Amino acid sequence: MIEDDLELAQIISDYLKSFDIEVTNTDSPYNGLSMLNVHKDYQLIILDLTLPEIDGLELIPKIREKSNIPIIISSARDDILDKVMGLERGADDYLPKPYNPRELQARIKTILKRVETKNETKKVETNSMFQIKESDMQILFKDTALTLTLAEYDILKLLIQRNHGVVAREDFIYASDNIEDDSSLKNIDVIISRIRTKLGKIDHNNTHIKSVRGIGYQLI
Repeated sequence: MIEDDLELAQIISDYLKSFDIEVTNTDSPYNGLSMLNVHKDYQLIILDLTLPEIDGLELIPKIREKSNIPIIISSARDDILDKVMGLERGADDYLPKPYNPRELQARIKTILKRVETKNETKKVETNSMFQIKESDMQILFKDTALTLTLAEYDILKLLIQRNHGVVAREDFIYASDNIEDDSSLKNIDVIISRIRTKLGKIDHNNTHIKSVRGIGYQLI
């Protein structure tokens, strides 16, 4: 935690300790950067904005140069511009003071769970015949790049991320920004059929997407 109100930092640290969350405090932003370089096992940063030496908004890009560690801004500054700038510069959440420490604990838990899930997904992706390249929205199948529409990319990506789990048709609609919420579930069947055809051109001996009657689809 990078917080110049040491009394508040201690109160929050003591509270979070009851949830088995160990907090290391510093009131110096530059010391916080140094600690991040030395200790690679930190999982999250709680960052105040009004700090000595450098403003918290200026510190965020410096942190991002070194690490993708999640950042929760904890600040008494309630200006919407501060919130927008903090999130745009790389913070993951913004919690205005005063707040109940229980809410902070809940947000920490949510963010760390999301990071853990993302890391598990990466392990699955790199160990399968599919490889997702999120930077250019591309999926490789057996080292061959697939030519996919945005909707096809979203659907196949979700199937891969579910790690052979069954995905309901409704889930595809909710998970994609490229499929209209009021789309017919039949449209999902059409998109799946197109994906199967594209996979079949690379591997015509196997069917990789299985229909699960009454529910949806499963990558096998």
